[in-house]
Amino acid sequence: MRSKASPIFSIRLLALAAALVLSTTAQAVPEAPFQSAFAHFSQARSGDSAAVDQAAQEFAALLHTEPGNPVLMAYAGAATAMRANTTLLPWKKMSYAEDGMALIDKALALLTPAHNAVVQRNVPGVLEVRFVAANTFLAVPGFMNRGARGAKLLGEVLDSPLFEQAPAAFQDAVRQRAAQLKANAS
Repeated sequence: MRSKASPIFSIRLLALAAALVLSTTAQAVPEAPFQSAFAHFSQARSGDSAAVDQAAQEFAALLHTEPGNPVLMAYAGAATAMRANTTLLPWKKMSYAEDGMALIDKALALLTPAHNAVVQRNVPGVLEVRFVAANTFLAVPGFMNRGARGAKLLGEVLDSPLFEQAPAAFQDAVRQRAAQLKANAS
């Protein structure tokens, strides 16, 4: 004889299934707070040391609202790693760099086919995460052994069939970084 599932069990099972589906889809935070954090991040990458902490704090706050969002996690990791340049204390430098790269590694591990969709800035999430990771890995000192992985990730972004669908500004930034890497290797 076959037993019927209780209505509460069925509702819980349905809620669990819905949560699993939602957790594997690409996520995006509202554009305004993301753009603010991204603007500070861009300033920090351009050498504005005052913007580093602001970018790190804003991306950490955004990540807190969506802890499973790999794009936010990658930016939070990159901003945290940039904090290594804002302190003179060697143990703090290493802590910031390692914590930032750990977040980036986690963001890369979270990528699924759902992140082929646009997540932020009209860029497919998978490309954004890999590009942020590549830039960060290529920027850390050689003794951290991330350069080869950064170059590989940059190549994956360039070779992706999604690359041509990305906005022109993103494509230009990727190509410029690739040219820079090639020039440094010469």
